[in-house]
Amino acid sequence: MTSPVTDLPPLRIAHLWPSLLNVAGDGGNVTAVQARSRWRGIATETIGYEAGDPVPDLTAFDIVFVQGGQDVEMALVAADMPRVAAALRDAADAGVVMLPVCAGLQLLGHAYIPSAGPALEGAHVLDLETRGGSQRFMQHAAVEVTIDGETETVVGFENHSGVTELGPGAIPFGRVVAGAGNNGRDGNEGARRDNVFATYLHGPVLPKNPWLADMLVRLALARKTGQRVVLAPLDDAIERRNHDVALENAMRNRGRRTALTPARLHRKAS
Repeated sequence: MTSPVTDLPPLRIAHLWPSLLNVAGDGGNVTAVQARSRWRGIATETIGYEAGDPVPDLTAFDIVFVQGGQDVEMALVAADMPRVAAALRDAADAGVVMLPVCAGLQLLGHAYIPSAGPALEGAHVLDLETRGGSQRFMQHAAVEVTIDGETETVVGFENHSGVTELGPGAIPFGRVVAGAGNNGRDGNEGARRDNVFATYLHGPVLPKNPWLADMLVRLALARKTGQRVVLAPLDDAIERRNHDVALENAMRNRGRRTALTPARLHRKAS
């Protein structure tokens, strides 16, 4: 058995399309990884990539973020995607840790087909396809997630009308405990292959789930060092409280609420 690595190298982080894909404060996921690394004495270097920039070699990074956005922003990213798709696929094949959130999940699939307008071709990193649906899923959500033999409940806020179906080349990120997940039907939430962990959960998701944030850091460092990594513990009292409150909200509304329900109640009250 290899010994834990204690002298940890810096992490290189790629944040793709940060000015376009940052709905619901998803940029906080980058901040969470930076902060939790810094508190442990692990240096980070973060490079932003915007549409039209020279395409970076994403295999040279340790963690890649592709986050949430609405249809207008998604269309702009999709127009740039043909330049970046091969770099994303190469990074996924090389085991780079990735966290695509919501629009990121959809755009790293084969295609996003909106309710109106042309289909947007994705990066073909994940074996999934998403179609625009008639119902918006908008609620606190909780998902049971297993990574590297550990199982935890991950919480967040889902806000999407896309209906995602997984192909045989992807497995769910987790199983729905409360909320709608990918399509409100099959109990799947998000998608996973290798070290790509895609989810619909906003929040942003990592500050509310320190276990998940640390798992991504551990996996990235293990890939970089070739050895098992043990992270120094942190005082996560505030993070745990935020997690527990979000979980309480998710379980309270379990199976009962979407964005359409409050709208109907408002009309009746008026």
